[in-house]
Amino acid sequence: MTRDGVLLVTLALYLATSALLHVYAINAYVMILLFLRSRRRKRQAERELHARFTAEVPDSELPSVTTQLPIYNERNVIERLLRAVCAFDYPRESHEIQVLDDSTDDTREIVARLVTQLREAGHDVHHLHRTNREGFKAGALAAGLPVARGELIAIFDADFVPPPDFLRQTVPFLASDPRCGFVQTRWGHRNRRFSPLTFLQSIGIDGHFAVEQPARCWGDLFFNFNGTAGVWRREAIDAAGGWQADTLTEDLDLSYRTQLAGWRSRFLVDVVTPAEIPTNINALKSQQYRWAKGSIQAARKLLPIVWARRDIRLFKKIEATIHLTHYMMHPLILLLTLLILPLVFLFHDRFAAAYVAPLLVLMFLGLFGPSSLYIFSQSVAEGSWKRTLLWLPAMMAFGIGLAVNNTRAVLSALMGRGSEFVRTPKLGHIAEADRASVAVPPTQRRVTAYRQPLSHLYLLEIFMGVWALVSFLGSWLATGTAAGAFLLVQAAGFTYVGVASVVHERGARNLRC
Repeated sequence: MTRDGVLLVTLALYLATSALLHVYAINAYVMILLFLRSRRRKRQAERELHARFTAEVPDSELPSVTTQLPIYNERNVIERLLRAVCAFDYPRESHEIQVLDDSTDDTREIVARLVTQLREAGHDVHHLHRTNREGFKAGALAAGLPVARGELIAIFDADFVPPPDFLRQTVPFLASDPRCGFVQTRWGHRNRRFSPLTFLQSIGIDGHFAVEQPARCWGDLFFNFNGTAGVWRREAIDAAGGWQADTLTEDLDLSYRTQLAGWRSRFLVDVVTPAEIPTNINALKSQQYRWAKGSIQAARKLLPIVWARRDIRLFKKIEATIHLTHYMMHPLILLLTLLILPLVFLFHDRFAAAYVAPLLVLMFLGLFGPSSLYIFSQSVAEGSWKRTLLWLPAMMAFGIGLAVNNTRAVLSALMGRGSEFVRTPKLGHIAEADRASVAVPPTQRRVTAYRQPLSHLYLLEIFMGVWALVSFLGSWLATGTAAGAFLLVQAAGFTYVGVASVVHERGARNLRC
């Protein structure tokens, strides 16, 4: 192929990749518009329904609830969670608690002791321990259902601390609508300001929970249960085929199957359930890997069904596709970054600034859409978005820096490779300290085995940081302008994630809690 031919192919690939990325970017604005269109009306309707139910339905008529706590080696947080659930303001005779324990460490003994104490205090608590992790979390949830007595099933992961009125806030929406399959609440953050890493994560989480989830729910689009901090109708779980472990996101899978089976669902943006955010970037990357791979696995499983259904409108099908394939943004970002160098460095003599600058601006706009959603979400979650605006470069760099890790997950899912469900380590009181250098009294110290091994992926992340930096220098030389300054943000993001992976892994070796 001639040099001109290579250039045309590279340029065509760049434009096609940018166009696909813009689909996801534009959808961020669609989510904001859907949210703005319905927020006053829907939130007011939710408040009225809740007030009416509370006034008219006595405690004796409340539905029975089983709260399931699927855990695996959670010695640092299980007591906090279990005591929070036992503190629910709900009739004890109508509330059962199942600790679905797959632990292989001393968590099992801790739970056994706690359950004995709580049962003596009058709580209906059961400790169900499995000797294998067949089906991982989905398997644990499925194993608990046959012996659960509740008609509603509340679910919490170990890092959550639900408020006492959680069931009072959520049950009315299921009890008032017999076709409501599940209710999801908004995630809050117990350690939002622990470090810049947790702060940036909290903004990303708010984008999903404070804007995208309610927008999808209020717009009558498919949206998902997020695995925790929600309540299911047991009948809906059974009708949709139950928990299945053929994807790493069993929650996303069951959510879609339930809605495809005709069940309605609700997202309660004003009910907040706080949780611990990962403080270690390797734990975060492991969590992101699971979510990214599971989402693409669910897309492969569910999208053919969605598109084959004639009773689903086109817009809803398109949104389901964008929703389930959202993590495809990361390989697109990675590919765009890789293409810049051959476009503006190897062929710099063929380009003028008038041509290169628009290409770089096009790349920037394609990546700005999600950031705009994150910024807007702070007006909902925190009451103001202005201070968050200062964090915009860091937000964009951080999201880009995860592209290598998440691209690996997407490719693994597309190739049909299986994966073990890797838990996200929780640190409890240490993760909620005001400073990362918190000193823990010797009597409270215990070496934690809950750390993620360092993957050699950090080498590729650092390489991508260098590549983005060289691309910026190439664009500067080719155009004589700083139109490619955004590549410095990419360089910073990739380099930070790579270097932090090494630093955090070394710190985790000596972490005590």
